[in-house]
Amino acid sequence: MFAYPYTGFHFVVVFELFPQLPNDSRFQEVSGLNVEINFDTCNEGGENRFAHSLPIRSRYSDLVLKRGIYLPSGITAWALDAIENFNYQPTNLLISLLDENSNPVCSWYVVNAIPLKMELSGLNAEQSQIVVETMTLRYEYYKIINPAAISSGAGAISDLATGINPISVP
Repeated sequence: MFAYPYTGFHFVVVFELFPQLPNDSRFQEVSGLNVEINFDTCNEGGENRFAHSLPIRSRYSDLVLKRGIYLPSGITAWALDAIENFNYQPTNLLISLLDENSNPVCSWYVVNAIPLKMELSGLNAEQSQIVVETMTLRYEYYKIINPAAISSGAGAISDLATGINPISVP
């Protein structure tokens, strides 16, 4: 039997915020789950032909969430409280890719996210488009959680052998 890659249109985003309303987990688009390693270059002592690149830290890009505007919304209230009142309360969130039965196949646990920017799409009386709310969040890091490895009970060595990321839970 062939395994096919998962589609990117069936996902859910859950914030560790209260109160949350039913529509607070529905998003149209999620982007920014990027990590890049910064390197420092050290020259070889006594040998001018060589330079070594050493990893120094990870750099994570900003997370961008887009959705049709919902009123009222606990997530929008949290973001506006931070932006308007300067009351920043970092929160964690879980982004889960779902299979055809709405079970998570892979999740990204984003740690200490704070709102950085809120944007509302244009309003145009000549077009019948949904008003889209774009929220940009800055976060410290994320961890990948793989439910398939949890259910199989496999160890980290067998996960690496099959190409599955080991489980890392904060």
